[in-house]
Amino acid sequence: MKPTIASRPAATKVRGAREVSVADVLDLRGVRCPLNWAKAKVRLETLSRGADLELILDDPKGVRDIPRAAEAAGYAVLEIEQRPNDWRLLIRV
Repeated sequence: MKPTIASRPAATKVRGAREVSVADVLDLRGVRCPLNWAKAKVRLETLSRGADLELILDDPKGVRDIPRAAEAAGYAVLEIEQRPNDWRLLIRV
């Protein structure tokens, strides 16, 4: 399954008392680790400082490894949300 790359204009979502600005969405369902991190890293490198990237994953190994790799590369992992069929990660450049 080929990853779906969807971009949407910057929007603000309110989660509790915190506002989150989402710049891009990268759907990596069906992409296994470590390729999902490679694709996410390429996308992160194209974003402006302060922008957010929302990743959609269905690989438990990626959910474990991507936050570690992102923080080691200097990105901030803002949120990890487990949903019924996948996970949502929010990473700030």
